[in-house]
Amino acid sequence: MIHRLILFSILSIDVVILLFQTSTLSISSHEADLLYGDFSFIQYIVNQSLHIFGNNDLALRTPMIVLHFLSVLLLYKISKNYLLDTRNRIWLLIIFILLPGVLSSALLVDSAGLIIFGLLLFVYIYERFSIKYTYPLLFLFSLLDGVFIYLFISLIIYSLYKKDRLYLVANIAFLIISIFLYGIKTEGSPEGHLIDTIGLYAAIFTPVIFIYIFYILYRRFLSKDINILWFISTVPLVISLLLSFRQNIVIENFAPYLIIALPLSAQTFYAAYRVRLKPFRTKYKTIFALSALFLSINFIVVLFNRELYLFIENPHKHFARKMHVAKELAYELKTRGVNCISNEDLMAERLQFYGIKKCDKYRLLEQDLSYNDKNNVTISYKYRPIYKAIVTNLNSK
Repeated sequence: MIHRLILFSILSIDVVILLFQTSTLSISSHEADLLYGDFSFIQYIVNQSLHIFGNNDLALRTPMIVLHFLSVLLLYKISKNYLLDTRNRIWLLIIFILLPGVLSSALLVDSAGLIIFGLLLFVYIYERFSIKYTYPLLFLFSLLDGVFIYLFISLIIYSLYKKDRLYLVANIAFLIISIFLYGIKTEGSPEGHLIDTIGLYAAIFTPVIFIYIFYILYRRFLSKDINILWFISTVPLVISLLLSFRQNIVIENFAPYLIIALPLSAQTFYAAYRVRLKPFRTKYKTIFALSALFLSINFIVVLFNRELYLFIENPHKHFARKMHVAKELAYELKTRGVNCISNEDLMAERLQFYGIKKCDKYRLLEQDLSYNDKNNVTISYKYRPIYKAIVTNLNSK
């Protein structure tokens, strides 16, 4: 009973924090492009949320928060097969929730949150029921998003390993459908982005956790202790590293697959910790403490990201800059009677979400922060100016 109460408390706190964070963020240019660009499943569910709850930031991000909430529940269910102790499963959930990549996928309108949920749902159905129940789900995945192509490749290799011809043929068919609908991006020339890719993985998982997951996958490969989670995690990781030799990959398309390795990593970590006498557990305690430290620092930084402007000399270098300004700028423009602008840039697309339409009457021109004019439109966080612009009336004589 106490563990259920703890689980409920963790989920409640997690959701409350995410809901609070929606009020501090503005729509990014990437999210605006997804919302107003070509049709996608994410675009469809977000538009349904906007239709029901209105055009606001909470409605924009609610679908991603819901997918995140369901992902946490699925991971808890899946972890029962790998961690017998409920306390260890709770710790696994906390690590999952605090991971930088998971935190961003819960807030940002992107395919990453959908991929994480989809992969966890697939694993849950595969392990809880049987392989035959995954066929309809995989067919649905082939229609929903092209990023599931790496799941099909993983399952093709897994089918060869298990010598399951039916599953092999089915996943080849799903792969062909996905490629036909979404294609596969392979352009680029050898530019050596491997170090950049590893750095991005380390940022998404924190350095300690990424290195440990990589070590566990390699260790299980050597010991032949591999299962379907290993294939789903390892194959996309290898593909991403190979592709990074010739092109700059979209890390959001690959990182969700590595998250599936968390139950395997937790299982191996706890098993190695348990069989050792207390004097020889220091190494594992250190790994856990460092991981908790990095995750906590990241969480605090994200939670209080606006305060960082007080310590950054150039506000444009703030890691969350692309998620700021637009909402406050739209409000300021409306207070000045400006409800439309003629710009065709990224900011104009973001402002469109907040009711600033396109027209030929006004033009918004961003200025250097050192520029001073009484007619400036200035956006400040914590009393620190981070954006300045002037509005020009194009129809004035």
